[in-house]
Amino acid sequence: MISPPPLGSGAAHSPRTVAVVGAGSIGIAWAVVFASAGVSVRLFETDDAVRRGALGEVDSILTALFEADLLAEPVADVLPRVSMHDSLAAAVAGADFVQECVIEDIDVKRELFAELDRITPPGVVLASSTSTIMASLFAAEVPGRDRCLVVHPANPPYFLRVAEIVPAPFTSAEAIESARELLTQVDMTPVVLNREIEGFAFNRLQGAVLREAYCLVRDGVLSASDLDTLVRDGLGLRWSVIGPFTTSELNTRGGIRRHAEVIGPIYARIGVMRGTDDPWTPETIELVASEIEQRLPHETWEENVRERDRAMIKLASLLRQFENPLSQAPAAASTSPL
Repeated sequence: MISPPPLGSGAAHSPRTVAVVGAGSIGIAWAVVFASAGVSVRLFETDDAVRRGALGEVDSILTALFEADLLAEPVADVLPRVSMHDSLAAAVAGADFVQECVIEDIDVKRELFAELDRITPPGVVLASSTSTIMASLFAAEVPGRDRCLVVHPANPPYFLRVAEIVPAPFTSAEAIESARELLTQVDMTPVVLNREIEGFAFNRLQGAVLREAYCLVRDGVLSASDLDTLVRDGLGLRWSVIGPFTTSELNTRGGIRRHAEVIGPIYARIGVMRGTDDPWTPETIELVASEIEQRLPHETWEENVRERDRAMIKLASLLRQFENPLSQAPAAASTSPL
């Protein structure tokens, strides 16, 4: 979707209250997502300086979203839904969902989830925003472990509107469904992983690209800035519209099966070069091809290619003359005498 609706413009739902534990960048981002969708947010943060600045950070992001026409309500209506509390117990009081956003430390999370399990009613889902740590590593000994899971957002979630739900083997179906319902309510797209895996799916994909990127720079194939340009102006733009599997389907006449036949052996050789002998199997190729084909809107390959092109043309028109905001031209060489 190229032009998303303003945050909070989805269908009406019953009021909810979410406790967000940790007011760093992810905690603040979650507060923006929840509050923008009409959810009451109860924040808790142990660091005094972070706690003092948290509501100001929420205000700043909401203001930027409103000015970009990405917020359905005035900031003055949304901001009061976010409150800061002096204790963990006060923050979770009355909450029907807890989103943990503390540091990436298993021991810290283990202690926190044990405390959250002790002070919250059994029906409250306890979700972690961790980027890589499986819930079974920090919640296995929690008496109410069946309500513990990972809800890992893409960052920042008020712009990248997708989050992974990663249940542990002990997570209940009810907890998974509650997380899915909440994400849907706040205009996020939930992706439920079938099983735990370190790094989950998002960071494994990101890590695969970064591994090759570092190798290409290390081996002198291209510069770091040129690699960023290839992804920003090429792969990133294309994937933002249709994703890598649909890209494979529409880049090659004959679709994914033909693409795998032609390109698969090349990627397999590159994998071996990088120490990974893990070629695509015929069974996996067929599984992927069948699912992608079922999701395409048109009967013919040509019609779907035209649909892709229309979407990418629209995206290009929106991004015309949009320069990389975090790039600057190299400084001119000095001509002054030494």
